[in-house]
Amino acid sequence: MIYYLGGYLQQFWGPARLLQSYIVLISLTLYSGFFLSFKLIPKMYKFLPHDRGREFTINAEVAKGKPTGAGVIFITMFVLLCIIFVPLNFFQCGIIFLTWITMLTGFLDDKSISSWGEYLKGFLDLVICVAASILIYNLLLKMNPEGKIVFWIPFVSGTPENNFGIIVHPAVFFAISIIVLWVSINVTNCSDGVDGLSGTLVLIALITLGIIFYFVLGHIDITKYLQIPHIKDGAGWASITFTLAGVLMGYLWHNAFPSSVLMGDAGSRALGFFIGSMVIISCNPFLFIATSTIMFLNGGTGLLKVFLLRFFKIKIFSKVRFPLHDHLRKNKGWSPTQVLIKFMIMQILITIATIGILLKVR
Repeated sequence: MIYYLGGYLQQFWGPARLLQSYIVLISLTLYSGFFLSFKLIPKMYKFLPHDRGREFTINAEVAKGKPTGAGVIFITMFVLLCIIFVPLNFFQCGIIFLTWITMLTGFLDDKSISSWGEYLKGFLDLVICVAASILIYNLLLKMNPEGKIVFWIPFVSGTPENNFGIIVHPAVFFAISIIVLWVSINVTNCSDGVDGLSGTLVLIALITLGIIFYFVLGHIDITKYLQIPHIKDGAGWASITFTLAGVLMGYLWHNAFPSSVLMGDAGSRALGFFIGSMVIISCNPFLFIATSTIMFLNGGTGLLKVFLLRFFKIKIFSKVRFPLHDHLRKNKGWSPTQVLIKFMIMQILITIATIGILLKVR
């Protein structure tokens, strides 16, 4: 809305054209998201469900009874701010809508008296991941003049005819897309067990993705120099990403240790879905390493452990408690603050190294 309003007003007042600058829109939506989330979330505590406590979790009694499901607030704010500040196309509206739907499934679980079953949540995740993959597939087809799906990966250089990427068969694309989306949703959810941890790691991921989409993938000259596919609407995707970062920062203000509110499945699952979607839209699934390595090691290895034991009777990491932050707190004596700071440092180091490899080692 603001973008088009700027286009209309500039005929009467020249400086209004700034409202059509993406960097201005990013600044406006990020700060608006932070302040709205910061101010409104505490006022909504009384309407939120209360945490039931997680079985086998370290210090579960500390979180028990706290308002949870705050994701329903800041994800809804995110949707509204995108409508107000970002000029959206069909595909962007679709991803934003599916992010909200993912939030809704998590919030209904947060609100229910007894937790939903793992298989029901897994099935809902699968439906959402398939829908998102179909949407992104058609987006990538539209982005490539040749009407083909291409990925850019490290150690391989494509040709200009293939948009500097390698051609990916549709079946391979859907397999990779669904796996990345499903894993991203669940590892982000599993990392939400220490005050500020999941939100901070997601914030690093969002800022990383926003910078890559705005300054690299959305810039035609830089993509030609680096020999990677150009995303024409990269600035628009960056604006959406920074909008989510803004509302998340407002939430983190209240989730810092000792927290007064929790995002619940409503927040963590939606955030994981959005990260996975942006990774696939970037045409480089290896970008997931730059955004979510620590979340995967923290929660994803636990999912792998349970999967192998339940379906194949294979035992791995039998002496390690998962999520990994529980093991470090119980067995190594780390405090919640130590877990947060050390995980954050490791993710930043991994992000910087991975981005360097992905962009320059071609």
